[in-house]
Amino acid sequence: MLRHNMHMSDNNQNNQGGSLGLIACVTMISGGMIGSAIFSLSGLTVYLAGPSAIFSWIIAAAIMLIYGLVVAELSTIFPKSGGVFVFPSKALGKTEKTGKFWGWISTWGYINANIVAIAFAAIYVGTYLGVGFPILANLQIPLALGAIAFCFILNTLKFAVAGRLNNILVGILILTMLIFICVGIFGGSWDSSQLVPFFSQGASGSTGFLSVVPTAMVGYGSIVAIAFMVSEVKDPNKNVPKSILIAMGIVVTLYSLIILATVGLITAGYLAENPGMRFIPLYAASFTKLTAYPWIAKVISISAVLALLTTMLVVIALTSRAIAATAEGGLLPEALRRNGKTGTPIYATILVAALGAIVSCFPEFTAEIVSLGALFAAITISINCVSLIVARKKNAYVPGNFRAPGGNVLPVVVLIILIICYIPDIIGGGWVLWLYTIAWYLLGFIIYSYYSRKNKKAE
Repeated sequence: MLRHNMHMSDNNQNNQGGSLGLIACVTMISGGMIGSAIFSLSGLTVYLAGPSAIFSWIIAAAIMLIYGLVVAELSTIFPKSGGVFVFPSKALGKTEKTGKFWGWISTWGYINANIVAIAFAAIYVGTYLGVGFPILANLQIPLALGAIAFCFILNTLKFAVAGRLNNILVGILILTMLIFICVGIFGGSWDSSQLVPFFSQGASGSTGFLSVVPTAMVGYGSIVAIAFMVSEVKDPNKNVPKSILIAMGIVVTLYSLIILATVGLITAGYLAENPGMRFIPLYAASFTKLTAYPWIAKVISISAVLALLTTMLVVIALTSRAIAATAEGGLLPEALRRNGKTGTPIYATILVAALGAIVSCFPEFTAEIVSLGALFAAITISINCVSLIVARKKNAYVPGNFRAPGGNVLPVVVLIILIICYIPDIIGGGWVLWLYTIAWYLLGFIIYSYYSRKNKKAE
């Protein structure tokens, strides 16, 4: 009965909600998802899978939508921001201490993956601006630092203000993407014969579209954005799952059309012969086939920069709130839980921006670090899926709350897909991957042990 009453109390908090309405939630998720992946990694998927990369991105969307619905239900059970720490710490473990341990494991990997994602996005801001505007070609690191500073400032504003600015950025971003799609497909250079053969053009052969699904999944990582910031959402029981479904529909449609436009302009063979173009595929398409529209390269650069900025904005917000929740749980310095005058966790936001800025100063190593982050993402997703299964057993269902369809089949399916998609790459990653992973979690264990002992003495 006590457990049920505690859950009813959580539900009352859930119903109160915050300042973000449905439109703001949709744009937050959409802006978070449309980032470096479609403007860089899409070229890699086309190189490996050819035109069938379109299927890769659709399959990846379905997988990440399932995960988004899993996390949406967790946010109705535990309606508190910082979900990457909150969900496992509340759901897992028979005691508060063991729950915090799983919350820490989830958050520690999540922090690593997100810091790298912020730096990667910042570096590509410099890359795309340099490509579209040659006068900026030698300013990659200063531009990256400027991008992080801009997103940091937005994150220190009131969340409602930052949300409105994000709405404007995402609106312009979608408009620029639609311009590329229309010019690419209807501009007179698109060639449907380049889609044949559909499945065997890529370097990975006829099954290449399956092998690149994990790469495409990166493009939908921010599907959890609103669920992880549930305290700041109006009527989250309705708006969290609705915004996930609407945002995913918008983004997967845009992604599919962009790749369709791209593969009708450049082939997997062209990317094989020109490896430098694999990570700027939209620019490669405009450079080779859309020369009649010289302004399109600048549109692509602006679109890419907007996409990267909105992604950074969301990821900084998510990571700072995860750190604040962890600090509130007593596992990081107490200062990191403090909010500024605008209600944002100011010191956690400063820390995230600073770490992202440091990593962005070493663009020559970013690709290797990003590849290492896949393991941490897989660990975090796995822990959250298990958290839902356990949370359903521990907490009585409150009528009217969102409940992900399919029962426990849904999180189990995500776990199985993770094993199929990620384990081969993890095993084949070599000693560098394992050494980096062990070192990162060893550092995390030292920090966890220190604060656990400190909390025990305080008690």
